[in-house]
Amino acid sequence: MRARILGISDHLPERVVTNDDLARENPDWKMDKLYEKGGIWSRHVAAEDETAGDLAFRAARELLARNLVDIDQIDYLLYCTQSPDYLIPTTACILQDRLGLGTHIGALDFNLGCSGYVYGLQLAASLVHTGAARHVLLLTADTYTKYIHPRDRTVRPLFGDGAAATLVGPSADGPGCIGPFVLGSDGRGADKLMVPAGGFRLPRSPETAREKSDEVGCVRSQDHLFMDGQAIFTFALDTVPPVITALLEKAGCALDQVDWFVYHQANKFMLDNLAASSRVPPEKMVYHLETVGNTVSSTIPMAIQAYVGCGRIRPGDRLMLIGFGVGYSWGACMLTWG
Repeated sequence: MRARILGISDHLPERVVTNDDLARENPDWKMDKLYEKGGIWSRHVAAEDETAGDLAFRAARELLARNLVDIDQIDYLLYCTQSPDYLIPTTACILQDRLGLGTHIGALDFNLGCSGYVYGLQLAASLVHTGAARHVLLLTADTYTKYIHPRDRTVRPLFGDGAAATLVGPSADGPGCIGPFVLGSDGRGADKLMVPAGGFRLPRSPETAREKSDEVGCVRSQDHLFMDGQAIFTFALDTVPPVITALLEKAGCALDQVDWFVYHQANKFMLDNLAASSRVPPEKMVYHLETVGNTVSSTIPMAIQAYVGCGRIRPGDRLMLIGFGVGYSWGACMLTWG
């Protein structure tokens, strides 16, 4: 049986940090240029005692309140995060309990970043297609801002915190369907976007906490998020256009038959260049980052929900979703809305 998206909701932390706020904290940062290139004016930042799991819970609670399906018919909970509440246990089990879902369900976390939503959709659609689950609740949430040094201008203006909840179920009638998919991984790029310390390969210590300033004046320690922006940009431009070609061939459709291209919302400069290199018409590109920033695995569902909410994406529209980033990891899929 084909699978489709029944609904999406999202949740953002209450605190908002604007570019004016960043400029006051960092008078040497040229925020006008950063805004012109990144396209991000503000981002939401989780409170000190607020976790990614809290954000995911609120997004899911809102979605479940719509009564799209009997809660007892949800057979699986998938949770994508790189900001787990605990090392042990899996946050998905905690969310199952907090949300009041049945104890019959499967629940698991998976650790992916910007490609995570597409991977999650494939897992959810496969569970529905094979009959292993009637409905799947896919949650994505991250609090990357907790990894970021306040004086690191390569990442602080870009990232925001947030969560999204997506309900996937059978497509018995109507236009909605998910797939096909094209996925890929290349671990040679693992060190281009990472938090070096904090795992068992390099436990946190006074040495890893030692802050250093790089050649452009950005401050961070090994406990903080590091991103090689140029390497990520080159990876995306080398990877995404061939993935689009492969997906179109797999789906048996042409570029002009796609109504909307929903890329991972990394930054405006990245999106503009990917659109140009892939020959995607600007009017078919989805942009949703000015007031939320890069929310990692939640950028794609947030963008879809925003465009559905304002009536731009309509039932029957054909979407191409493309996630790419940390890992390196990438994934793309076709999605018919409805």
